[in-house]
Amino acid sequence: MRVLILGISGAVAQRVALRLRDSGHTVMGIDTRPWEDAPSDIELHRVDLRKRPAEDVFRTRRPEAVVHMATVTSLRVQGEERHRINLGGTRVVFEHCQAYGVKHAVFVGRHTFYGAAPDSALYHTEDEPPKELASFPELADLVAADLYASTALWRNPELTTSVLRVCYTLGASASGTLATFLRGRRVPMVAGHDPLFQFMHEDDVAAAIALTVEKRVRGVFNVAGPQPLPLSVIVRQAQRQPVPLPMMVLRQLIGRFGLPRMPPGALYHLQYPIVVDARAFREATGFTHQYDEVRTIQSFLESHPPPRPRREELFDKLEALGVLR
Repeated sequence: MRVLILGISGAVAQRVALRLRDSGHTVMGIDTRPWEDAPSDIELHRVDLRKRPAEDVFRTRRPEAVVHMATVTSLRVQGEERHRINLGGTRVVFEHCQAYGVKHAVFVGRHTFYGAAPDSALYHTEDEPPKELASFPELADLVAADLYASTALWRNPELTTSVLRVCYTLGASASGTLATFLRGRRVPMVAGHDPLFQFMHEDDVAAAIALTVEKRVRGVFNVAGPQPLPLSVIVRQAQRQPVPLPMMVLRQLIGRFGLPRMPPGALYHLQYPIVVDARAFREATGFTHQYDEVRTIQSFLESHPPPRPRREELFDKLEALGVLR
């Protein structure tokens, strides 16, 4: 089968491409970013998904399946450009799928679609609407892209559409929201709150997406792996230091003093959990995760140990220069 992956240069997308290639599929990809050391048998097109050269790839290569992984978060792109990439790009993808005879489209979304709120259900199911967008407007375009992809289920019934709402990923590449959050020595928490965080190994995510292509399932599915853990447990297992602060103080300090940068709305995700029920996906595909929560955190830690304090780095430099003996 000819499979076109959009956003193929991303860490998880590369793993999806290699899995599908190893399963005997012809894999192509579109991305504006390079994929260093990409295999020669994976065809890459460095073009903007929203421009005419990308449409030419659909027209000339005629993919049978398309995996859309070219959305971005507010950590990567700010403002109107993010809206154009996420919603505008998703609309273009489904227009091309309909125009050029694609049989199966997979939209890879995020479980943060449901939003974090004090009155949310403990486990979100696929039929729940998004909540709390007013408190996290930077998430609105991703939610809109997810909803637009979901409408293809009735707008274009000839196209098998799979919408995946995937929980946080973690692994050796240290890509994604959770990995970015854990990258520094200190990890902020809201005092008095320790929400459950749901995450899975990036190799398991790639396996789930590849399995979706293989099984050609139709519908909206939550995708998750091992049991969720309290944020404080994840932080300590990653050998980082949790820093609980009052919300008003945290809003002022975020992005400073070694704390990670994040939009103000993301702080609600440090108060309230977003945990999804993934039974429907497991039943439809037979998916089982290979990495438990401990091994997943360990794989991240092995590749990204906590940064050394600046004072220790200074002593190392002075010793190298011969100042200290």
